[in-house]
Amino acid sequence: MKTLFINIKGLLQVRDAKTTMLKGSEMRILPRLEDAFLLVEDGIITDFGEMRYVNTDAAQKVVDLEGSYVLPTWIDSHTHLVYAGNREQEFVDRINGLTYAEIAQKGGGILNSAQRLQQTSEETLYRESEKRLQQVIAQGTGAIEIKSGYGLTMEAELKMLRVIKRLKEHYPITVKATFLGAHAVPAEYKENREGYMDLVIDEILPAVAKEGLAEYIDIFCEEGYFTVHDMERLLVAAKAYGLIPKVHVNQFHIIGGVPAAVKHGALSVDHLEVIENEDIEALKQSNTMPVALPLCSFFISIPYTPARKLIDAGLPLALATDYNPGTAPSGNMNLAVATACIKMKMTPEEAINAATVNAAYAMGLSATHGSITKGKKANFMVTKEVPSYAYLPYDFGNNNIDAVYLNGEPFKMS
Repeated sequence: MKTLFINIKGLLQVRDAKTTMLKGSEMRILPRLEDAFLLVEDGIITDFGEMRYVNTDAAQKVVDLEGSYVLPTWIDSHTHLVYAGNREQEFVDRINGLTYAEIAQKGGGILNSAQRLQQTSEETLYRESEKRLQQVIAQGTGAIEIKSGYGLTMEAELKMLRVIKRLKEHYPITVKATFLGAHAVPAEYKENREGYMDLVIDEILPAVAKEGLAEYIDIFCEEGYFTVHDMERLLVAAKAYGLIPKVHVNQFHIIGGVPAAVKHGALSVDHLEVIENEDIEALKQSNTMPVALPLCSFFISIPYTPARKLIDAGLPLALATDYNPGTAPSGNMNLAVATACIKMKMTPEEAINAATVNAAYAMGLSATHGSITKGKKANFMVTKEVPSYAYLPYDFGNNNIDAVYLNGEPFKMS
């Protein structure tokens, strides 16, 4: 069926298919049409333009969007949406002065989530996770990456990835799965990190690949977690199974993770709250997308990724939520975009580009998502009546998304 959307106040992120990544000053440009129409057929964008050129006889259904902006759905390329329970006590602990490292040392953090997840049935885990997924779709997210990593055993990691697969099968949102078995060292391997890496590489990774449960591979490359050597071992092993690297680096310390990830062809390097010139130079020579996670910085009060330094150096930048129970318990991409503007000094145009075009690249979805382009999926959101698109990050405390369309159909929460 053909559906025609008319009287669009502003149709944002109108691009041709050649645009897959925006770097440096390119990120300041947000192509748009005023007083526009959009034509969708069988879930695909087939035409758009100014209203003066519209043919209302071209569709079986016409939707009047007078006063609204239309833009592609957000792409959230880094989340841990599948988890069990919550970690609100750690939130209180941080208020009372404990650091992230101190909480982890006393059994909190990732190990806390892992223990809960291991004790949670797959069905319960699925039900908890689908509620979160519905919520983020309603907030405008049209594609999402979800990681494992709160299992830390063969059984629990596979359970997480199977839940991700079920979400992918039951919801119209595009979902990609990442195997993050090397998220933390389990308590029983506390003095034997190498032994745990052997388990991840020799046993869990082949099982994940055999069931086809992941497209990407990840590791938390950070002091107190996993070394650059661990990361390189894992990425080499994962390459044999066709898994593409998307890795955690430079959240708290610089230990050489960025150049190593680039060397191994990482699709993205995520976090980058701390960064040095050597990292920037490595990224300049690569096709790797830097990904900032501002809600994590906001929630646990650590530095924000230096967006201006990266963009002004001519690099691209994507935004994601890092949705997880401990350090970023929100999957609201609207808030991530607003926080990037408010705290990282990104312009609204840069932030929207980072959360659409560049975020699609960070998920390997440039051909199908991230812009209003003929032939791409009709995944877009319709704003309420707002004065301008800059009002979206400005009015950060309110929901200004009126409707979300996935594959050309309005999404309704069940």
